[in-house]
Amino acid sequence: QPLEWLTNLAKNLSLKVNHPHRAASQQIIAGGLATLLLVVPFWLIVSFFIELAEFPWFFEAVVMYLCLQDDHFRYIAREVSTSIQRDNKARARALLQPWLNRSTQSLSSVGLSKVTIERLATTPIYGIASSVLFYCLGGVPLLLAARMLKQLDNAWPVYNPQYGNFGLCAYAFSSIIHFIPAKLWSFSLAIQGGPKSLAVLCNPKINATPIVEYQTNAVIACALQVELGGPAKFQSSKSGDAKVALPKLKYGRLPETVDIQRALKLNSMAFGLWVFTLILLPTIWATLRILNG
Repeated sequence: QPLEWLTNLAKNLSLKVNHPHRAASQQIIAGGLATLLLVVPFWLIVSFFIELAEFPWFFEAVVMYLCLQDDHFRYIAREVSTSIQRDNKARARALLQPWLNRSTQSLSSVGLSKVTIERLATTPIYGIASSVLFYCLGGVPLLLAARMLKQLDNAWPVYNPQYGNFGLCAYAFSSIIHFIPAKLWSFSLAIQGGPKSLAVLCNPKINATPIVEYQTNAVIACALQVELGGPAKFQSSKSGDAKVALPKLKYGRLPETVDIQRALKLNSMAFGLWVFTLILLPTIWATLRILNG
């Protein structure tokens, strides 16, 4: 799909212009220029094309559909859970690899459970939460710009040493734009976890990179009373993988496959709350209009 094409283009471009051995300032400037180069031209072309189209609503629906594609990760999570239960970790790793920007080759059952729960918690931030909020505020142009920035942030993760400085601009813009959608989605998870989860949402213990994902993962870790986070391996341009020590979110025991099922229930309930709200608010607005004559 087009968003995956943008991710592949970003990775190929980074091979040409990202030089980790150079000064940090040069890497940041190169990353900022690469972000502008990949976002602005394509964003302008798509936005103008939609405005000039005879049926703009059709192309807006297509953009919305593409931005909501990641929300079907819940089906992948079910397959991963089944594979882990059958001790088929190779299949679970293969299922998860396209959805992650880290290596899955050495993940154990616990590691697979962790990354699956984390992905279940954070994917809807950039799916239904961002799509609804940005479309209401600025229409398809704002939604498209936000999603393109997230794709670049995912292609150049700053917690990967290879993109520590190069991906800083994309990460900063994406984190700022998605801060409110992340809080709203985290709230829909926190209300299911009780007062402790709400306290974690309001006062997170760890503010690590990536901050949006970490704060959301802390909420679901508290709700499930499990441990998330921890070291990650990334494919390096050199021989071997680069291991990065990331903070752990310790709110209980190590996760198991049953916790993936519990996370799926939280995800489905939160998704249902968003859909219910989308239906309820227009209904209330229409009812008030009718009552007021």
